[in-house]
Amino acid sequence: MIARGGRATTSGMPPPRPGGRLADDVYDTLLGQLMSLRIEPGSRVTIDVLARELGVSQTPIRDALNRMEAEGLVVRVPHAGYRIPPQITRQRFEDMLEVRLLLEPAAARRSAERASLEQVSGLRRMLVEMAELEGGAGLMAYGAFGLRDAAFHDLVALSAENQVIRETLARLHSHVHLFRLHRDTQVTHLAMAEHEDVVAAIAARDPDAAAYAMRRHILRSGQRFGRLFDEIERAGEVPVEA
Repeated sequence: MIARGGRATTSGMPPPRPGGRLADDVYDTLLGQLMSLRIEPGSRVTIDVLARELGVSQTPIRDALNRMEAEGLVVRVPHAGYRIPPQITRQRFEDMLEVRLLLEPAAARRSAERASLEQVSGLRRMLVEMAELEGGAGLMAYGAFGLRDAAFHDLVALSAENQVIRETLARLHSHVHLFRLHRDTQVTHLAMAEHEDVVAAIAARDPDAAAYAMRRHILRSGQRFGRLFDEIERAGEVPVEA
């Protein structure tokens, strides 16, 4: 179930972070598999199987899964390990969109006022990284783009210097849920131009333009993913909330 690819080693794990905890590396690996749909919605995962496939002990697997359970990314099944939740429902999607529209334009506004030069440079580097991933072949490239997309929005929130907004957005895991819906290369192409507008406004120290650019990006993203729900519903595959 755990794919081998990208920068993974023969054990399926990415190279350890300098000074990082193994559980963090396991968490990142599993999150990447969720994003790329290599671990499918509704599937079952067990600690012993993951430990064998990743070539690590059960302790970091257990730690990573406990963290993912707390974040709503997996569900514990009594005496049966863990289960990956089904895709989000349209109602959940619309609720997340509403929260993002309340918080993210405000974060972009504050970022334009408060972001350090280093953080602005970090946002620009993320644009370069996403441009390299844009249009990449396969689910892993699409999942990697989704993870960088999430990191981009997180850095905007971080540079706004409002920890409550950042934590709230992180708990939504909106990028994980949305990028799991369906592989759509249009999502990556259009998001890039919108991200560039956000960064340009932050770099120009224009709070109004930054808030407007972020609001427009979220609304357009909502429209794109909303069309995916239309396709799912027409196909009679309406997801059931976990």
